[in-house]
Amino acid sequence: MSGIRILTMIRSLLLFSAAGLLSFIKPDKKTVHYIALGDSYTICTGTATKAEHWPNLLANHLTEAGIATELVANPARNGFSTQNLIDNELPLLSTNPVDFVTLLIGVNDWVRQVDIVTYHKNLNHIIEQVQKALPNKSRLILITIPDFGVTPQGALYGSGRDISKGITEFNDIIKAEAKKRNLRCVDIFPLSKGMLNTKTLVAGDGLHPSAEEYALWETLILPEAKKLLAN
Repeated sequence: MSGIRILTMIRSLLLFSAAGLLSFIKPDKKTVHYIALGDSYTICTGTATKAEHWPNLLANHLTEAGIATELVANPARNGFSTQNLIDNELPLLSTNPVDFVTLLIGVNDWVRQVDIVTYHKNLNHIIEQVQKALPNKSRLILITIPDFGVTPQGALYGSGRDISKGITEFNDIIKAEAKKRNLRCVDIFPLSKGMLNTKTLVAGDGLHPSAEEYALWETLILPEAKKLLAN
């Protein structure tokens, strides 16, 4: 057998082996594009840096857990209501890649005394528009509204109403919509009550959560996000 034929055979065997190995190598999972929608509780008013924002912590911890996640946008703003979110945040869903969304909205509707029927209508519209934008409609996590009434300055924004009762009524709507639509819902309301007796959980403004409190919320959201995105 000539040397040339031997070299040709060896080369063919090497190429065949390489092809066989490549067939067993799974392609990398694509990056999950994440958008966080909400108000001050999502832009994390009261923190010093973006690194302390719970959506940033969530993206980082998901990535560390093997679910590559990029926080594409966090358009939430202090004072935003459901209508503000509809007008200013929803449009970003059509101009950015999105695979996963968290939604925490409603406290400012309650503070401004938006009636519960209007809040429910707006919430439904937001959920429907988010689901239309998502390739997988289930990749939306709803988050309940915290009890800001337990903070030192909270009572100033209640207009004499029972804050805990009012927020609970709004949260009941969030939970009901999550159940009806088979969506995951993270209830941070009970955890937020810890701000009543622990000063370090409240920001310097006496109203918003501190970075420490936001980090606690993320510990509740992370397991649900892992389960959701693992599928």
